[in-house]
Amino acid sequence: MREGLVPAVLGTAVTASGVFLKEKLPAVGWGVVGFGLAHVVLGAIDLVEHRRSTH
Repeated sequence: MREGLVPAVLGTAVTASGVFLKEKLPAVGWGVVGFGLAHVVLGAIDLVEHRRSTH
């Protein structure tokens, strides 16, 4: 499995959960969205770096 794929996929799931949570608890929901987006970005960085090191 490609390095960085797991954090990117889990970050997407956490971001989606935060979007749904925003309706009931806005402050917590935005925090969860931010946490998920951070994981998506870090996973994407790993994917790009891993691609560069193999080619």
